[in-house]
Amino acid sequence: MAEENVTATMTVAAPVARMFAILADPTTHSAIDGTGWVQEAVDQAPLAVVGQLFRMDMYHAARPDGDYRVVNKVAVFDPPRAIGWLTGTEKAGGSLEFGGWSWRYDLAPLGPAETEVTLTYDWSAVPPSIREYLQFPPFGPDHLINSLRHLAEIATRTAAISERP
Repeated sequence: MAEENVTATMTVAAPVARMFAILADPTTHSAIDGTGWVQEAVDQAPLAVVGQLFRMDMYHAARPDGDYRVVNKVAVFDPPRAIGWLTGTEKAGGSLEFGGWSWRYDLAPLGPAETEVTLTYDWSAVPPSIREYLQFPPFGPDHLINSLRHLAEIATRTAAISERP
């Protein structure tokens, strides 16, 4: 059976706690995203517990009007080691529907000022009905590494600001 996930790993010159805090802040997700699809956090509260919902405004040129909104549900919250969420939609009436794909960041401290970050996009739980009209993964191979580069830029920029006298 073919793999149903993709991963990328990068070492970042930032402490694990800082890395986790950036990932737990939905307002940073548009700057981290490697596709340009994530636009803005609708729900801006920091992620704090499994089951927490947070919505993001999105844009994709292949969609009829381009703009859409996703709802994410925190599925993994293990500070400062791992954070992840399922992505879905909110239907009329407020019911939630998750498509079976997830994002997960695993963080491993390599000392006080360095972290190994592994980003995994997993679509193994996507049902056949969705696979009929969506191709997985829905982005090119560079997306994950671009996301990790953006995350590293944010973390090192944050470090430079916080270290000023």
